[in-house]
Amino acid sequence: MRVMLVEGDHERLQLLEQALVQAGHEIIAQLPGTNDLLSKVVATHPDIVLIDLAAPGPQSLAVIEQVARERPLPVVLFAPQSDFQTTRRALHAGVSAYVVGGLSAARINPVIEVAIARFEELQSLKQELADTRLRLADRQDIEKAKGLLMQRRGMDEATAYKQLRKMAMERNLKLGDAARAVLAAAELI
Repeated sequence: MRVMLVEGDHERLQLLEQALVQAGHEIIAQLPGTNDLLSKVVATHPDIVLIDLAAPGPQSLAVIEQVARERPLPVVLFAPQSDFQTTRRALHAGVSAYVVGGLSAARINPVIEVAIARFEELQSLKQELADTRLRLADRQDIEKAKGLLMQRRGMDEATAYKQLRKMAMERNLKLGDAARAVLAAAELI
């Protein structure tokens, strides 16, 4: 696995490096802090980012959130201590695993596995939500287009639906896209 390390405590970073190399991971980049994180992620394409911070502050969490938005990937945040609000903000920012307290070489692989599993599950849920929103928008636009056809052409609902389906098939469009084309054309008239 290609790993990017973001340094906090030098001693803890050395422990992380040793544990990662022993586990067969490749460290492809190291940063002294989160300031340049997004550009380094874009440049190096890591599989996972491990961040060791003494106190994850708002600026660091904002950078992590930007990475999660623009280049989603699993992020593990290590901190010597935390509080409930910081943990919530970190998870909201896109951290896949937030490890507080002691760090041992034996825990690295399980933490990485949990982070990847949580990241994949969250990505799946986000995709499912996007698909559901698209289906809902399609359904709403189809209903509007049917209503428009019924009103302007005096069709019943079944005929309007058949007309939309026919248009979609003839133009090789999805039904929702055909409905949006009908609505767009109606706005021009």
